[in-house]
Amino acid sequence: MTELIIYAFLFLALIGHTLMASKMYRTVHADDSLSIKEKNDWKLKALVFPGYYFGRYKDRNNNIK
Repeated sequence: MTELIIYAFLFLALIGHTLMASKMYRTVHADDSLSIKEKNDWKLKALVFPGYYFGRYKDRNNNIK
């Protein structure tokens, strides 16, 4: 039973990670103010730690405007 709970938690963490990474990926891709290299850098960061870097990306955009 414990094993099932662990697998369920890991599955939910993986799904959450994937959804957050895809949200950041779409947001960065739609940003026309970024160069291709900057877009690729942010997209790569979205694959590693999407929650952390999405927050940094949003803060970066708020400071520019």
